[in-house]
Amino acid sequence: MRLRDLAELVRAPAALSVPGDTVAGAAAGGGLRRSTPGLVAASVCLYWGGMAANDWADRELDARERPERPIPSGRVRAGQALLTAAGLTAAGVGLAAVSGGRRALAVAVPLAAAVWAYDTWAKNTPAGPAMMAACRGLDVLLGATGGEVGRAVPAALTVAAHTYTVTALSRHEVSGATAALPLTTLAGTVGLAATAATGRRAGSAATGALAAWYLAGYGRAQLRAAADPSALRIRAAVGAGITELPALQGALTARAGSPAYGIGIAAIAPLARLLARKVSPT
Repeated sequence: MRLRDLAELVRAPAALSVPGDTVAGAAAGGGLRRSTPGLVAASVCLYWGGMAANDWADRELDARERPERPIPSGRVRAGQALLTAAGLTAAGVGLAAVSGGRRALAVAVPLAAAVWAYDTWAKNTPAGPAMMAACRGLDVLLGATGGEVGRAVPAALTVAAHTYTVTALSRHEVSGATAALPLTTLAGTVGLAATAATGRRAGSAATGALAAWYLAGYGRAQLRAAADPSALRIRAAVGAGITELPALQGALTARAGSPAYGIGIAAIAPLARLLARKVSPT
């Protein structure tokens, strides 16, 4: 298995959307701590593990619909993908335990279980978008385990709601959709941007700017999909939902009183877009 094949299997660029979960959760929970970098690494491993598990679980479907993907194309064997998924998941849970102790482990284990449940069962059921939303919400809470987890619940729900819109769109990446779907998710995106922009703590100017950045990037892609709800446009909207997520995470981080960290997280978005041209994030 070549490095490029591995990067494609785990959707390597898409992991740039993950550190913002941890940072937003930490900021909302009382501030970043020494455990935060380790929890970021844990989240990335769990995300990559989930992506590998996704392709392993979808290998027969992909053989019909996306034969260019690593497993059906023969570039990665199914057993290699499964071992990669299991190894990354174990690494993610282990890093969480080492970095954040029992409190982090108490969130990392359900998060890992939710990721595998989505990949192997829920993805193609009506529960799919909600399960994926729960995964990202738990990821935000993982970042808050070094502080007050309860204070991070609003940020977790915001990221979860965004994830719901992206997952709802992703179910139509191959078949296309009607204009009603991207218009509905766009309405949700407008609401999330407005929610993220509110707050009275320090960094309100940065919060508003970052929320507007998120809305402009993801919203524009959804508008284009509404005008032409073909599979290509829907897939582009899904990609935008992934690569523009750091701007939303940045807004939430700034709203929690850490504008410098929020701007830093949002700055990942342009890099994510650039790398997405090399390896698809979807």
